[in-house]
Amino acid sequence: MRTVPVSLGERSYVVHVGSGLISRLGDHCRRLKLGERCVIVTDANVGPHFADAAVRSLKMSGFVSSLVTVPAGETSKSLKVVGECYEQFAMKRLERKSFVIALGGGVVGDLAGFVAATYLRGLPFVQVATTLLAQVDSSVGGKVGINLKAGKNLVGAFHQPKMVLCDLDTLTTLPEREYRSGLAEIIKYGIIRDAELFKRLEKEMDKLLQRDVTTLTAVVSRCCAIKAEIVAEDEFETKGLRALLNFGHTIGHALEAISGYDEYLHGEAISIGQVAAARLSAKLSTLPEKDALRIQELLAKAGLPVGVKLTPKKREALQEAMRSDKKVSGGELRFVLAESIGQAVSGQRVTDAEVTGVLNYLAELP
Repeated sequence: MRTVPVSLGERSYVVHVGSGLISRLGDHCRRLKLGERCVIVTDANVGPHFADAAVRSLKMSGFVSSLVTVPAGETSKSLKVVGECYEQFAMKRLERKSFVIALGGGVVGDLAGFVAATYLRGLPFVQVATTLLAQVDSSVGGKVGINLKAGKNLVGAFHQPKMVLCDLDTLTTLPEREYRSGLAEIIKYGIIRDAELFKRLEKEMDKLLQRDVTTLTAVVSRCCAIKAEIVAEDEFETKGLRALLNFGHTIGHALEAISGYDEYLHGEAISIGQVAAARLSAKLSTLPEKDALRIQELLAKAGLPVGVKLTPKKREALQEAMRSDKKVSGGELRFVLAESIGQAVSGQRVTDAEVTGVLNYLAELP
């Protein structure tokens, strides 16, 4: 097992990466000195695989736990499901000393974290990430939230977990499409912060696609370490550094929004968004053309979509969704662009005409 510290003063915590961690969930929670009662929030896909083991481990460590199961998928990140969770928490008589465990992928983590942040004005919570995307990205950093029809993650909070468990054994049950979706965020870390990681991914993508545990342990730990470094420097996204994590997300989030959050997995939309951001980086920043192509080729090698064809009506909807994005400033679109592989800059102005140009490029890709 590897541990990655997230240094945030009194809000500091540790990310554990390894195998067999759910069976030791109770032991890890006991060390946190939390209350005796907890609720596990999971979804209809993850619960049947891992909820029993989590409950058993918690019981062996003296905790009294109960289960709240939500529908699987991005549509659960809604005000409706949040309200249902509040009612369940009330029925289970959670108290201020109780805590919440998010057992699932990014959707469950965002939803459960937001409910924990707001129920009884804030309950502690623990992230048990069961997807590759959640393990390397959404479970670390304390951003929790839900979607509105107008856009993704428009309602949310900063609420740091007390601990993150990344049990690599959970990836064995992950459908291939979901697994590949997580690779998009891994590739992102190489682009924005670590050129050596990017080179490693180019060399070892086949091992990652085979879910080689040794490679996964090293790569997941490195991604968590990068996220931890960025969050420690800019926890509340006030310095512009944390915004680097949004590389590829401006167009990606808009694609998710206009498709009703059920056509693209998050990583698939972000893959297309990263190709767009790389193309814009080559045009508007200092990213060499050959490196923009390397980014596109690595995403394709990971089995992720790199292009998209949109009707004129869909293009208009995409542009409107982008204007509702949190990264809009002064009514202008702001992108994260790569200056080179391993270095990026946030807050870069991009015009509608330039977005149109990159959408034309994406439409020509398979």
